[in-house]
Amino acid sequence: MHQQVNFAFLHGGGQGGWVWQDTIEALNHQAGVAFARALALDVPGCGAKRGRHTDGIGLADIASELIHDLEAEGMRDVILVGHSQAGCVLPAMIESRPDLFRRVVYVTCSIPLPGQTVEAMMGTGRHGTDPDQVGWPVDRKSVGIEQTYSSMFCNDMSAGDAAAFLGRLGQDAWPAQSYQHVDWHYTNLDGVPATYVVCLADGILPVAWQQKFAERFHAKRLVRIDAGHQVMNTRPQALAEILRNEALLP
Repeated sequence: MHQQVNFAFLHGGGQGGWVWQDTIEALNHQAGVAFARALALDVPGCGAKRGRHTDGIGLADIASELIHDLEAEGMRDVILVGHSQAGCVLPAMIESRPDLFRRVVYVTCSIPLPGQTVEAMMGTGRHGTDPDQVGWPVDRKSVGIEQTYSSMFCNDMSAGDAAAFLGRLGQDAWPAQSYQHVDWHYTNLDGVPATYVVCLADGILPVAWQQKFAERFHAKRLVRIDAGHQVMNTRPQALAEILRNEALLP
């Protein structure tokens, strides 16, 4: 790589910036990768921002705060990488400050249709029950939350890794208002090149839905990887290699 770039990472729902540690370490150790900074961002109420009072904080506030976090760190020429629910706020960040970003990489990200909440997008049935809803990998009425999380996040983890990962959940929470947001905008994203990473073994977002989301994000490039939803934890070296290749693109 002939020039340095900055990476900024944003986590999904129920997680924090800590989830990116393995991928950032992999980037640090891969030959040929030169970047000025790798910053793991936190949504209010998550990661380093746990314990904050988040009542009244909406998606626009989250986007504004994350932009401020980038500016405070002097980040420019940023490759913005988001995972899962991060897709709900990345477009607002890009629309607000397209000049900050070199490229956006959506890692199995999701975003509802205009007028739809995140909860309505997900629905209540199992995968395939309703063509207009993502659905779930298990019947949530008959199984507990740990089994649900295991099916969503840990289907390609060893038993030990799954137990360790599940043990870290439960302390991070996006602001409640973010789950009621309906005013989605993703029609002004063409100014920043976009790539969508499709996780072929994803336990919560089926591949067909990932492809729908990639279209909503106007992602011109699709990169496929044989991994589950937590690809940054189960295949950090492979994901880091994908990100290194994305950094080489104009």
